[in-house]
Amino acid sequence: MGVDYYNILKVNRNATDEALKKSYRRLAMQWHPDKNPSDKSTAEAKFKQITEAYEVLSDPQKRAIYDQYGEEGLKGMPPPDSTGSSNHGFNPRNAEDVFAEFFASTSKPYGFENMGRAKSMRFQTEGAGTFGGFGGSESRYHSSAEGGSGASGVGGTSQSRKPPPVETKLPCSLEELYTGSTRKMKISRNVLRPNGRLASESEILTIDVKPGWKKGTKITFPDKGNEAVGQLPADLVFVIDEKPHDVYTREGNNLLVHQKIPLVDALAGTTVNLKTLDGRDLVIKVTDVISPGYELVVANEGMPIVKEKGKMGNLRIKFDVTFPSRLTSEQRATIRRALGG
Repeated sequence: MGVDYYNILKVNRNATDEALKKSYRRLAMQWHPDKNPSDKSTAEAKFKQITEAYEVLSDPQKRAIYDQYGEEGLKGMPPPDSTGSSNHGFNPRNAEDVFAEFFASTSKPYGFENMGRAKSMRFQTEGAGTFGGFGGSESRYHSSAEGGSGASGVGGTSQSRKPPPVETKLPCSLEELYTGSTRKMKISRNVLRPNGRLASESEILTIDVKPGWKKGTKITFPDKGNEAVGQLPADLVFVIDEKPHDVYTREGNNLLVHQKIPLVDALAGTTVNLKTLDGRDLVIKVTDVISPGYELVVANEGMPIVKEKGKMGNLRIKFDVTFPSRLTSEQRATIRRALGG
């Protein structure tokens, strides 16, 4: 019979379709070239042989011909698009394509995501750990809670659950939220290996903070949470938080500044000098008489408006007038003359 596909897949000649899938799943993961970097050439040959055996035995027509005529019988099969010519015979498909399609249709067993037909597919269960090291910190995050529903497990006998998202704050300065910034965040997490054991994996995630983002904005990285037996990995969510600023307070798209001035400036006029969040020197001349609680609005000097490109909020300056604690008789008389009282 030549090549013994049953022996290659380690199944008997009466093996069911489920038995074929189970054996192929185990052997394909064991001999995938990515799992055998120290002897890749041997693994590639073995992986190709295993996949070819599965491709034949999982197809009722090919299996029937193989059982009756052996490998030679397969060589006489016409290709799927042939009109009857038998010159080409059985031509095994690319092993990576068969492998990717198999796992795409068998509900993500052992932590595999839907890998499609990409030849550059890589195992997603290489390494792991617990969430930690965000932005250099050592705080750790766990995703042990279960919730929601997921796809069926191996053989369709169990269900994988997806836990709630794992959220962590991402503190940003007002300067970063004004101009935008790029943050590199190192995470570590638990990932389930094909043998069922947990291992540690680290990764650098890049977050592009957009100008004008507000506190509470969420950035989601799907399936970057911890893995565990019987559940899918949780989503990892970073939530924007604003650091306090020495000068500015944010109110929606506006910026608020409290400015203390003496009574003489409130009456005679003053100049407010501010450094903007993007580093410009802002000089504002005030000629109005400033009463306690007076507010000056400077248009387009607030925060960027995310949904309206090029538009900005306003800068609001609230004045706090400080009165002198005591006056001399001469000062009182001068003020009366000046104000006509």
